[in-house]
Amino acid sequence: MNILIAGANGTTGKQIIGELSKNPQMNVFGMIRKEEQAQTIKELGGHPVLADLEGNVDKAVDNMEAIIFAAGSGPKTGPDKTTAVDKNGAIKLVDAAKKKGIERFIMLSSVGTDDPEQAQEGMRHYLEAKHDADEHLKASGLTYTIVRPVALTNEQAIGKIFAEAKVDHANKSIPRADVASVLAQSITAENTFNKTFEIFSGTSPIKEALNNI
Repeated sequence: MNILIAGANGTTGKQIIGELSKNPQMNVFGMIRKEEQAQTIKELGGHPVLADLEGNVDKAVDNMEAIIFAAGSGPKTGPDKTTAVDKNGAIKLVDAAKKKGIERFIMLSSVGTDDPEQAQEGMRHYLEAKHDADEHLKASGLTYTIVRPVALTNEQAIGKIFAEAKVDHANKSIPRADVASVLAQSITAENTFNKTFEIFSGTSPIKEALNNI
């Protein structure tokens, strides 16, 4: 299966490529904005694809069978960049997938996205952008999975999570490596198809948690 990872040069994106490239049935393509990022993608076992979410992404999705959107503007950029990447970039990629007949789309979202107005002011614009992207994906007709983790850490993978449509996320966290694994496994986990769920570190092995959503 040919899988495109948007946001491939990000911390979570790199871990998704590393996870998927272990599976001989997965042919992983990492979407990058800069040529100098290509070597990193190759070293992780992926194939670099040069494209920018703020530009035209149609060629990037050629011959793909699934897409994972793990891109993000990052905390150091302003609202304009958040809108351009987290909202418009995601919407553009969904539309490109639909145009090319790619049915499977996995979105890395965030807890709080379903109700941005309740968030702290500094997070509100980001969550609004993610909300709009999620809603566009849900309305697209694609077979989607929307994964909404709690606060991310750079700790080692635990391999166990708690997953529900809605979780109490106060004082909860999850390693990025486990989020990457959830996204990677969701590609073929049919019980996640056309579902939105939230995750944090828990007691169930990831595969088992996804099968029980």
